[in-house]
Amino acid sequence: MRQLRGQERAITANRQTNWAFADAFVAEDEALHWARDLAREAGLRAVSPGTGAALRLLAATADAKAVAEIGTGTGVSGIYLLNGMRPDGVLTTVDPEPEWQQFAREAFRAAGYAANRARFIPGNALDVLPRLADGGYDLVFCDGDRLEYMDYLAESLRLLKPGGIVVFEGVFADGRTVDSAAQPAEVLRLRELLRAVRESRRLVPTLLPVGDGLLCAVLRD
Repeated sequence: MRQLRGQERAITANRQTNWAFADAFVAEDEALHWARDLAREAGLRAVSPGTGAALRLLAATADAKAVAEIGTGTGVSGIYLLNGMRPDGVLTTVDPEPEWQQFAREAFRAAGYAANRARFIPGNALDVLPRLADGGYDLVFCDGDRLEYMDYLAESLRLLKPGGIVVFEGVFADGRTVDSAAQPAEVLRLRELLRAVRESRRLVPTLLPVGDGLLCAVLRD
């Protein structure tokens, strides 16, 4: 038993090393560092480099021309999405804080993106999303209020083109999602979301262990 416990500790340490290596695999440029510093100063939690790299990959895989983002923040995730999108693609990004969106505008400009590559819509996501076009988006990235994630899922299924991708950030909730102890409503909603996506016949899901958990699903044709 003592030997097995030593092996378990070694496996855990190896996994942590591997995750850290994977998260730092893609180098970030000055624009991303600047946007990340702004997020830190504002008390916001920006996506990790590994999560950003996954978003870029997903946008490129989808050959995305139209992407909707819930939660602009200071532009970290938006830069990664734009990096993966087509050169003529447009990112529509929604956030209730216009000040943060102004930071994101500056970050996109610093990253070399023209103003017409992003459409900024200030407001609460559940007020804005119903105004967006049905079947008009190749990818929807959700990084807003965790309590509203189930509502974002319903809106995303309407917004996505067949074969489009929906992505939810933060579904691990710092490990609380799989913790058997009593959890707040936010975590219970995340568990509900995970079940709904996994059991949906309209979606092909996967859960990526990057950042704080990235739930991804493709909408079947």
